[in-house]
Amino acid sequence: MTYVGPSQVIVKNLSTGTRVVLKSHYGYEIDEVKILGKDRYLVAHTSDTLLLGDISSNKLSEVAWQGSGGNEKFFFDNENVCMIFNAGELTLVEYGNNDILGSVRTEFMSPHLVSVRINERRQRGVEENKRLAYLIDIKTIATVDLVGSYNAGSISHDSKIDWLELNETGHKLLFRDKKMRLQLYDVESSTKTTILNYCSYVQWVPGSDVVVAQSRNNLCIWYNIDAPERVTMFPLKGDIVDLERNDGKTEVIVSEGVNTVSYTLDEGLIEFGTAIDDGDYHRATAFLETLEMSTETEAMWKTLSRLALEARQLHIAERCFAALGNMAKARFLHETNAIADQAAQEHGGDGTDHYLVRARLAMLDKNYKLAEMIFLEQNATEEAMDMYQELHMWDECIVVAEAKGHPMLDKLRRGYYQWLLDTQQEEKAGEVQEGHGDYLAAISLYLRAGLPAKAARLAMSRDELMTNGDVINRISTALIRGELYEQAGDLFEKVGNPRKALECYCKGSAFLKAVELARLAFPAEVVKLEEAWGDHLVQQKQLDAAINHYIEARCSIKAIEAALGARQWKKAIYILDLQDKQTAAKYYPKIAQHYAALQEYQVAEELYIKGDQTKDAIDMYTQAGLWEQAHKLAIKCMSQEDVSVLYITQAQEMEKQGKFKEAERLYITVDEPDLAITMYKKCKMYDEMVCLVARYHKDLLSDTHLHLGKELEAEGRLQEAEYHYLEAKDWKATVNMYRVNDMWEEAYRVAKAHGGTNSYKHVAYMWAKSLGGEAAVKLLSKFGLLEMAIDHAADSGVFEFAFELARLSMKQKMPEIHLKYAMFLEDEGKFEEAEAEFIKAGKPKEAVLMFVHNQNWDAAQRVAEAHDPGSVADVLVGQARFAFEQREFQKAEAFLLRAQKPELAIKYYKEADMWSEALRICKEYVPSRLEELQEECGREAAKKGSGGTEGLLEQAREWEQAGEYARAVDCYLKVRISNNSVLMEKCLLKAAELAIKFLGQSQSMEVTRTVAPQLVAMKKYSSAAELYLNLDLIREAIDAFIEGEEWSKAKRVAKELDPSRSEEYVDQRYKEYLKNQGKVDSLVGIDVMAALDMYAEQEQWEKCLEVAAKQNYKVLHKYVALYATHLIREGSWDKALSLYVHHGAPANPQNFNIYKRLFVEMVNASGMNCAEAYSSWADLRDVLFSLCENLVKSSEANTPAHEEFETMLLISHYYATRSAAQGVKQLDTVAAKLSISLLRHTELLPADKAFYEAGIAAKAVNWENMAFIFLNRFLDLSDAIEEGNVDSLDHSDFQNTDIPFEVPLPAHQHVPEENREEARDWVLTMSMDQRLEQVLPQDDRDTYEASLVAANTGVRSLPCVLTGYPVLRNKIEFKRPGREANKDTWNKFLMAVKTSHSPACQDVLKFLSQWCGGLPSTGFSFQ
Repeated sequence: MTYVGPSQVIVKNLSTGTRVVLKSHYGYEIDEVKILGKDRYLVAHTSDTLLLGDISSNKLSEVAWQGSGGNEKFFFDNENVCMIFNAGELTLVEYGNNDILGSVRTEFMSPHLVSVRINERRQRGVEENKRLAYLIDIKTIATVDLVGSYNAGSISHDSKIDWLELNETGHKLLFRDKKMRLQLYDVESSTKTTILNYCSYVQWVPGSDVVVAQSRNNLCIWYNIDAPERVTMFPLKGDIVDLERNDGKTEVIVSEGVNTVSYTLDEGLIEFGTAIDDGDYHRATAFLETLEMSTETEAMWKTLSRLALEARQLHIAERCFAALGNMAKARFLHETNAIADQAAQEHGGDGTDHYLVRARLAMLDKNYKLAEMIFLEQNATEEAMDMYQELHMWDECIVVAEAKGHPMLDKLRRGYYQWLLDTQQEEKAGEVQEGHGDYLAAISLYLRAGLPAKAARLAMSRDELMTNGDVINRISTALIRGELYEQAGDLFEKVGNPRKALECYCKGSAFLKAVELARLAFPAEVVKLEEAWGDHLVQQKQLDAAINHYIEARCSIKAIEAALGARQWKKAIYILDLQDKQTAAKYYPKIAQHYAALQEYQVAEELYIKGDQTKDAIDMYTQAGLWEQAHKLAIKCMSQEDVSVLYITQAQEMEKQGKFKEAERLYITVDEPDLAITMYKKCKMYDEMVCLVARYHKDLLSDTHLHLGKELEAEGRLQEAEYHYLEAKDWKATVNMYRVNDMWEEAYRVAKAHGGTNSYKHVAYMWAKSLGGEAAVKLLSKFGLLEMAIDHAADSGVFEFAFELARLSMKQKMPEIHLKYAMFLEDEGKFEEAEAEFIKAGKPKEAVLMFVHNQNWDAAQRVAEAHDPGSVADVLVGQARFAFEQREFQKAEAFLLRAQKPELAIKYYKEADMWSEALRICKEYVPSRLEELQEECGREAAKKGSGGTEGLLEQAREWEQAGEYARAVDCYLKVRISNNSVLMEKCLLKAAELAIKFLGQSQSMEVTRTVAPQLVAMKKYSSAAELYLNLDLIREAIDAFIEGEEWSKAKRVAKELDPSRSEEYVDQRYKEYLKNQGKVDSLVGIDVMAALDMYAEQEQWEKCLEVAAKQNYKVLHKYVALYATHLIREGSWDKALSLYVHHGAPANPQNFNIYKRLFVEMVNASGMNCAEAYSSWADLRDVLFSLCENLVKSSEANTPAHEEFETMLLISHYYATRSAAQGVKQLDTVAAKLSISLLRHTELLPADKAFYEAGIAAKAVNWENMAFIFLNRFLDLSDAIEEGNVDSLDHSDFQNTDIPFEVPLPAHQHVPEENREEARDWVLTMSMDQRLEQVLPQDDRDTYEASLVAANTGVRSLPCVLTGYPVLRNKIEFKRPGREANKDTWNKFLMAVKTSHSPACQDVLKFLSQWCGGLPSTGFSFQ
């Protein structure tokens, strides 16, 4: 840039060499020049103007511009215009133009939300085309014509808009919202269309009106945007990234992961749009004729047809309509073209100005008035009338005829009227008649046309019609039928029928008229009508209008609700203030919310309080940040705890927003300064934090300063840390901080200023130590602290430093340092090094004492002999003391005598309580002290005799030797040693021994009774028992042995010394012991029954039965019965049954209930009607057979119980045989017969289950009659169980059979719901079958074939042992009387057994052999 003057700058592009001269036309000085927008655009400021330029096109602009501090934002996205945003205003400057193009207010600065088009595509007849689209707010777009500076339109949308762009001509606008919906807006027609519901990319194709967009995985192209519904779609794999158009080719660039793919658009279709814009319709037609018809092509033909008509290129328009298949328009245009061609031949030109052509084009455009005007201008009245008649526009035709005084006018009118009637246009016909004054005819026609309102209007306008009752009735009826109640009301009111009129007004919601009428005619009903009016207005959402009506009707609640709904807040408050408090309370908060939203908080608060909602008022103030007002209210109505929670939560929000002062104020308000302190600490705002601590926690201020000092030190802010440390009065921490950071001058300064008299010396010492050598000596000499430093170093154990200082400056202090070093080494346990230092310090005696102290006698002796002979005696005394401690008295004595210290030997012996040795030494070496020592010894002995265990024992022994046995015993009994039981036992036994030997019977007895319990407590049972036995206390001795569980000794003593009484006593105690210990196995040998009872209690049944089996049969079956009862109670009847299978079934009457219970459980059990259940039924059968065999031999033979068990045996045999037969296909009829035979025993079986099984079995073998009857009976029983009574049962089907009527009703259903429903459906189906006979099959006795008793004679037949059916002839008899079988059945059964080898069937035959006394001689083998 070269400044050639204050107002002129030459800008040169060094890369291209292009030059631009930037000059202010007004001569203002240019302040600053910026190159922006990819180095293409210039921006320069002067004091009053702004200079802009496009370097590439050399277009420069200078516009008036008041400086705004350089806050402008420039956008260069559009190469024709610069967009400038400044303070919410968008200014447009066109390059090369010195006037501002336009300026609008908008807050949205993104280039995606502003679109400018400046003469980008030339259009026919348009010189200047400059358009702008921008956002007024986030949901509203405005379009501006920049040439005329007027608003071309605005678009309101329901969602936020995130992108918009005009097309190049500025006539179409695309925009997208946040929901990704793409919208098209036509600026000319102001119509908005959604063209895509999901759009991730959209762009206008340059130089055309073609749109390209992406919707998920589809590429969408609109070649003709005038038909937005015509869209071409292609599937895509990636995302569109760009659109390129050059060299007559348009490509969409798509990124598919790492690859980039281009899709080429149909340039021909794009070319069509360009041809249209250029007005070259022949080229557009030629192009369209090359295309096949498609949705896009059709849209293009339509566009071309419209444009061709506007341009009066009628041949092209005809071709277009022909292509579109609109033959009517094509033919009409063909005829028009023929007229135009003829006119062209006659008059020249293209013929389109001929009046017929112009009129026909007006008709094609449906502008018939224009066509009429053209015809009439040419005086072609007939053609105008023909046109209207052809179009059935009779009114217009008649108007033309009237205007022109046409002779056919009357005929036209008659024809028109007739035509109206023929085409059922009664309304129009009525209007014609009304016009002619024939009112009755007009009314009739109106009513026929279903237009009673029109008829009523006519009637009310003519007085003569109002008196015609028939007409009025017809009209009113029609009005009411058509629900035109208001008009009916007007009619009734006009004819003087106010009641009817009022009803109609109410029905038609014409309340104004109703109230006015009621005020005149029915004043009492006005209030009710006002309320109804209010209700109607509320339904119509006219709430504000309803309020006054409710007030008039005195409906206060409704008035309030309407006022609230209409947002008439003041009116609502006025009404509420007139109500009682309870009614008004719930409405005040709603109004309060409104005033809160308007920030009229005082009013809102009053309303909340009136509505008893103070909490809501607090919340309002809280949300508004008015914490003082909120707190003032809160303390009145909330607990302190709730107030605190509220304020703390809000303070934390403030804290997050960085509003620390506000947060502090909230914390302080609820007495939580600690939280404010924590907040400031977290934000490192230490001054504020310290202020709060000083105000609220003076006691913690020092700790706070200390803590802050540490934190600041860690952050390296040492000066600040020093301030806090010193404020905390902790100068040492400050010194230490500077010392760690090697800032010794600072440390020394602080120590001298704030420390004690010695503190700065210590710092100087540490400083010197860090320096070392000569420097250290110089520093300490400078401060006069050298000797002090040496002493301090030695005292602190820093000996190297001490030696270094002494060696360099004060050699006279070396021995003293050596001595201190030696002591230090001694403490460290480095004795050899310490020895050397002691000797260097000239203190060998200290070395000797060190070794003596550590009991290193050899080293002590060595050092003493070498360096200090006077210390040898001290070494010997030390050795002696150690030997005494180790109780090596002889060695210690020898050392002391060597050291010539006999008095020390005496002292040590005395301390060890060895008076004899002390006396010996005294006698030998210090005889002068012998007498004194003997006295002392006597005193000590006397003192010990009166207390202490040793003293008591000594005293006892002395009494014993003196023959004072009673006293000796007392002494022994006084001994109490908890930690030495052996000595204690000895003392007790000694006392007892002395008492028995030397004291009388009573005393010895007393001592023994004292001593023995103590021995028992010490678990010395044998010793205690022996003492008791010595005095013949046999029972006590036995108890002692029992206490110690020494049962064999107890038994032996009882047996030998007191067999009559004590033996049984010991046995009884032993049993109790075994029971308590649960040692049942041991109890068996003593008391079997007790052991068995214990096994039973502990539910060790197998062990119980095993032991019982070793006793007798009766005992065994007692416990078998107990176990069986236990199992049945637990629901394990199958295990109980197997017990009796295993152990047999004795005929004990007390067991009968168990057997019956087993039978009942089994017949009631589910899942037993199958081949797999055979083993269970066989077990029951065998147990009952065993029982019946035993009953025959017992006293219970032939009793009712015996008969009942025989019946149960028979039933269980039938069940077992049925299960066996179910396992063999040939025996299915045998199984069915057994199920049917069981029905005669329903007094013992659950009836519903028995009939169901019989019915299903009969159905299975196609015995449908029986199946129907049995299942029908089953369903009746099932219903009876549900109802709980049998009154409704019908027994007619079972008359003259042995199936009992009176049977117990089961307590619950035995057949599942699903099976019951199946049976019910089958019975219902079969009941429709005409072939079915509802009778049981009969045999030649005329009796039901399964009945044992003949109906006519009463003769009872025997049942077949295999089926239970009666045996009539062809029978097989067994050895046991009363056992027979049908021969056919028997042979069939035998054959089935032979062919199937069924183990179950073989077992049935085996049972029959036992039960019937053997099988008939058919030679069957069981093998």
